Amino acid sequence: MAQTYIMEIPGMTQQQYDKVMDLLQVNGSSPQGQLFHVAGPIENGWCVVDVWESQEAFEHYFQEKLGQALQEAGSPSFQPKVVPVHNFLEHA
Repeated sequence: MAQTYIMEIPGMTQQQYDKVMDLLQVNGSSPQGQLFHVAGPIENGWCVVDVWESQEAFEHYFQEKLGQALQEAGSPSFQPKVVPVHNFLEHA
């Protein structure tokens, strides 16, 4: 089942977010299993919203790449809010 991960990261800067993206070397494309990604500033931090095909896909990517990239970029710790996807619409 698809899962939405809402990550509000207090204290994270745009520079740290950009560093994470550089370290992940995504080059404008989503990693395997990721259906959607959006990010932007919030008051006192940064917010990232991802939709993944499954919890397993997210956990695999986190363990293989994302966790290390967050650490290397000096990201503050955070706990994502996980919401099961009931409906997903795509722009045609």
